[in-house]
Amino acid sequence: MGLTTGFTELLGVRHPIALAPMGGSAGGRLAAAVSRGGGLGMLGAASGDREWLDRELPIVASGTDQPWGVGFLTWAIDADAVRHALRHGARVIMLSFGDPGPYVKPVRAAGAILIIQVTDLEEARRAVDLGADVIVAQGTEGGGHGARRGRSTLPFVPVVVDLAAPTPVLAAGGIADGRGVAAALALGAAGALIGTRFQATTEAGAEPATVEAIVAGRGQDTERSRVLDLARGSRWPSQYSARTLGHPYLDRWRGREDELAADPRAGQDYQDDVARGAIPPLPVWAGEAVDLITDVPSAADLVATLAAQAEAALAGAGRLFRR
Repeated sequence: MGLTTGFTELLGVRHPIALAPMGGSAGGRLAAAVSRGGGLGMLGAASGDREWLDRELPIVASGTDQPWGVGFLTWAIDADAVRHALRHGARVIMLSFGDPGPYVKPVRAAGAILIIQVTDLEEARRAVDLGADVIVAQGTEGGGHGARRGRSTLPFVPVVVDLAAPTPVLAAGGIADGRGVAAALALGAAGALIGTRFQATTEAGAEPATVEAIVAGRGQDTERSRVLDLARGSRWPSQYSARTLGHPYLDRWRGREDELAADPRAGQDYQDDVARGAIPPLPVWAGEAVDLITDVPSAADLVATLAAQAEAALAGAGRLFRR
């Protein structure tokens, strides 16, 4: 049957599924595998570290002949990072968290596709005004970073779909199986951007302990907070928080973020605990749908499975409607 949407037609991919460009997990092997599987693979380039890009860009470029892209943290990059990715063959650039305006020109000059992720309606309007080719509507259920005062995926996506039409919108946040993809399509989205589910794949760059924690994780164990960014000395702007699995520093500092930020010893305590193995070097970023992740398949196979599940879910809904 196949699921053809404005996103699949624009990108020339088989399935309306995109890999979230997760820093630390979405390297060249994972991005290439997702693209080979018929989705859109994207490198998680974060702040655009040149050494990392020079290592991972050739891996994805040689690993697939299908479209792929690179995602950046807009608040943390400069235009040279975007141009560097484009020079190495990226057909898609995704910009998240911050003003994407300064980076639109090099994307347009290269003839690449521009994806902008938004967390509220003001950002969505800005993305439309900038001429984004695809907009990602991110709900608060997603793992990793997002707006501290964002909205849930279910009510947020259709509002962005209506605002952005006819620009294709991808739903993001709390989607970890094909039923979630089907739900996104039912909301009017042209596909889904998926993160946590792809961390538990054979090609992901996540540490084995992180993958094990995701497979064993439960949605009720996830929490959105700034505590771990503050403890780690992260430069993430204060308007963003992150959803992770449980962590000792969450228990220690929950509700005391201002005190944590003002404590000069806290960061050193965190690094000391990492050094002696008391805590992992990085938090386990995980969304609320982590319960649905019970295995570690190849990413290419996972794309096909998600697409088949979505088709079955939509067909089943259709049968209910015809009764």
